[in-house]
Amino acid sequence: MINGKQLRDAFISGANNLSNRKAEVDALNVFPVPDGDTGTNMSMTIGNGAKELEKLGDDVTVEQVAKTAANGFLRGARGNSGVILSLLFRGFSKGMKGKETASGADVAAAFTLGVEAAYKAVMKPTEGTILTVSRCAAEKATEIVKYDDSVIAVFYGMYLQSRKTLEQTPEMLPILKKSGVVDAGGQGLVYIFEGIWSVISEGKMIMPKTAEEIAASKQTEYTYCVEAVAKRSEGSSVELEKALSAYGEVVEYTEGTVGAKFHIHTNEPGKVLTEVLSYGVLTATKVENMGIAHTSLEADFEEPKEEPKEEKFPYAEVDPSVEYGFVSVCAGKGLTDVFADLGCDNIVSGGQTMNPSTEDILAAVQATPAKNVFVLPNNKNIIMAAQQASEIADRNVIVVPSRTVPQGISAMLAYDSEAGIEENTEAMNEALSSVATGQVTFAARDSDFDGHKIKEGELLAMKEGKMVYTGKDMDTICGRLAKALVNKDTSMVTIYYGEDISEEQAEAIREVIEGKLSSSIEVNVIYGGQPVYYYIISAE
Repeated sequence: MINGKQLRDAFISGANNLSNRKAEVDALNVFPVPDGDTGTNMSMTIGNGAKELEKLGDDVTVEQVAKTAANGFLRGARGNSGVILSLLFRGFSKGMKGKETASGADVAAAFTLGVEAAYKAVMKPTEGTILTVSRCAAEKATEIVKYDDSVIAVFYGMYLQSRKTLEQTPEMLPILKKSGVVDAGGQGLVYIFEGIWSVISEGKMIMPKTAEEIAASKQTEYTYCVEAVAKRSEGSSVELEKALSAYGEVVEYTEGTVGAKFHIHTNEPGKVLTEVLSYGVLTATKVENMGIAHTSLEADFEEPKEEPKEEKFPYAEVDPSVEYGFVSVCAGKGLTDVFADLGCDNIVSGGQTMNPSTEDILAAVQATPAKNVFVLPNNKNIIMAAQQASEIADRNVIVVPSRTVPQGISAMLAYDSEAGIEENTEAMNEALSSVATGQVTFAARDSDFDGHKIKEGELLAMKEGKMVYTGKDMDTICGRLAKALVNKDTSMVTIYYGEDISEEQAEAIREVIEGKLSSSIEVNVIYGGQPVYYYIISAE
C-alpha cells in the first residue's frame, strides 16, 4: 500500500525531475518555429501542483494528495502538453476518491481513468505522443495487478513500459523518425515517472537543482558565458554568427531583420564584444564567469522592497443586465488595442512563446461581469487550456476555437449584439473559416523539416500554421505568402507588423504585396507589435 505522504513526495519528486531536465525535453521539438516548448509547458504545469503539495503536512490521505495535485495541475496547465498532463492526474484523482491509502490495483485503475480523460479531451488523438506513452503504461499496470497487487510492482511496470513505449514513438510518427528524436511530451512523462519511481523504490526524493549545480552543468572548456542583443548597423555585411564561432561555442543565435541575439561560451569575451561592435550597436549585454556562483553578485546591492502586486483581473460578480462579455488572448500592444476596440472586456497576454495557463484565462473570465463570456484563444496550443477554464468558471463560457489572431478578429466582427447566444456562437465559429492566415517568423534552430533544410535564423513563411516557404529575403517571402493566401473571392488583405518592424518597413512590404495581387484587393497595414512574428497577414 502507498500512503498520502509517500504519494505526495513521489509527485513532488516527479515535478522536480522534469524541472531539472526540461531543457532536454524542449530540445526534442522538431518544429523550428520559436514557441512555448513542451518541456517548459509541462514543467510549469506540474510545478504549480508541486507548490500546492508542498503545503500539505505528513498526515494526509492519498485522496487529499491526488485532489490537491489535480487542482494545481489544472490551474497551472499551459499548452496542449500541459493540459493533457493535467487531465491524466485529474482522472487519477477521481480514482483515489475516498481512499486513505492505495493498493497497486487502485493505482492502476486510477491512472487508467486519467488516460481515458486525456484521450476524450483530444479531438483527434495522435499515436506516438504522450497519449500513447501514458496509455501503454496504464495497460501494463492493469496487466501486472492480475498477478502482483503491490504498489512497487505497479509503479515499476509503469516506469519501464513508459520508457519502452517512448523508444518506439519514432516508428509511430514519421516526423520523429526523420528528425531522429523521440516524442517530447512522452519524454516529459517518462521523467515524471522516473522521479516518482525514485521515491517508491528508495524513498529518495529528487530535489531541484541549485544555482551552483546549474552553473556546473553549463560549464565546458570555456570560462565565460556571453549573452547579448545587437542592433545591426545600416549596410553592415558582417556574418556575425560565423565570426562569433571563431571565439568559442555558439550556444544560441537568432538573427532577424533589425539585429541579432546570441549566447556564446568563450575564453575571449572582449574579442566577442569587439566583433559585435563591427556588426552594429549593443543594446543588451551579460557576461558571466561560469565557474563562479553568481548569487554573490546580488549581495553587493540592496534588495529593493517588493511592491504589492496589483491583481490584473480582479474578480467581478455576474451582472444580470450584461448578456455578453469577451476575453481574448494575444501578445503585442497593437493587437491588444485592436481587440479592445472590437469590444473585448479583458485581454490575456500570451501567444506562441508563452502559452497562458488555465488559471490566467480563468481569472480574465471571472473578471468579466457577463452572464455569457466568449473566449478567443487565437492559438492552437491555447485552445485546450481555454476549454479547461470554461469547465471551472462560475459563469457560462463559450470557447470559440480561433487558432490565429486574424481568426479571432473575424469572430469578433461576426458578433451581433441583437442576436441570441446560439446564433452568435454559430456565427462566430463560422467566421473562423472566412479568413486565411499567414505568418512570417524565423527558424529557432537548424532543422530538416517537411522536406525543407532550414538554418537557424532563416525566414519562415507559414500558411494556416503549416510551413510553405523559407528564405532570406523578406520581400520575396511576404510577396509569395500573400499570393498563396488569396483566392478569387478575396477582397482585403491586412498586414499586422510586429515589434521588430518599423512602420517604414511595413509600408514597403505593403507595396511589395500590392504589386503581387489584383488591383481590386485592398491592402491595409496595422501595427500589431507582436513578438516572434515579423508579420501576420490575413486574407478575407
